[in-house]
Amino acid sequence: MIDGRPLCGRRIVVTRARAQAHRLSALLEADGAEVIEVPAIRIVPPDDYGPVDRAIERLAEYRWVVFTSQNAVTAFVDRLVLRGRQASLLGALRIASIGPATAQALFQYGLRPALSPDRYVAEALVDAFAHERPEEVRGARVLLPRAAAARAVLPDGLRALGASVDVVPVYRVEIECEHDPGAWAHVFHGTVDAVTFTSPSTVRHFVELAGAEGSRVLDAAIVACIGPITAAAAREVGLSVGLIAETYTIPGLAKSLRGRFGRAVSAADR
Repeated sequence: MIDGRPLCGRRIVVTRARAQAHRLSALLEADGAEVIEVPAIRIVPPDDYGPVDRAIERLAEYRWVVFTSQNAVTAFVDRLVLRGRQASLLGALRIASIGPATAQALFQYGLRPALSPDRYVAEALVDAFAHERPEEVRGARVLLPRAAAARAVLPDGLRALGASVDVVPVYRVEIECEHDPGAWAHVFHGTVDAVTFTSPSTVRHFVELAGAEGSRVLDAAIVACIGPITAAAAREVGLSVGLIAETYTIPGLAKSLRGRFGRAVSAADR
C-alpha cells in the first residue's frame, strides 16, 4: 500500500536543541518524513546570575515583564523558585509575551500575558505597546529576561516609547559540542530534502558545524526557516532561503513543509 502522507519519502534535518527537537520531529514524522536530528545549539545557564538575582530582589519595582521565548520563561521562573519565591509573584506584574509557545509556558505556571501580538517577532510587540498600551509603557520600568545574546530591537523600541528597560540574561545559547556521527553521516552521505532552522543561532552554528561539506547539502536542500528573522540570518551567511513558515511557530513550520512537498491528507486517507 502506498503511503499517502504528504512528507513520505522526504528526508528533513532538524537543528533545534536536543531537548527541544521532539515536537518538530514528531510533527514531521507524523506526515511521513524521515527526520534526522542534528542539534546545532544547546541551552546553558548564564555566565553570571547576578543581574537576574538583583532583578528578582526588586521585582515589585517593575510594571511589566516581557518574555520572548519559552526558554526565557522556564529559566526565569526556575531561578525565581530557587531564590525562594513563587511563580505567582509574576501575576502582580503586567506580562507581555511573543508567540504561542511562550504563552503556553506561562500558562503552565498559572500566568497569562496581558499583551501578545499577532505576529511573533519583537517588532510586532513594540508596535503593540505603541498602539495598544502607550500610557502603560511610558515611564514604566520593564524587566526583559532573555538570552545573553539577542537583538536590540525590543529593548531599544521600548526605550523609545519612554520605558526604562532592564535586560537580564537568564540563559545562553552555545554551539552543540556533542555530536552523533551517525546522524551527520546520514546528512552528508544521503539526499536531504530540507534543513529546518528555528532561530538565527541554529543557522549560524549549523553552518559552522557542517563546514564545507555542509555547503553541498544546503545548496541541494530547501532551507526552511520558522520566520523572517531566522531567514535573514540564513541569508547573512549566504544561504538561499526556500521556505519561510506562514505562521512563525513549530506547527506552522511543519505545515509549510507539508504544503511545499505534498498535499494535506485527512485521517481517512492515511
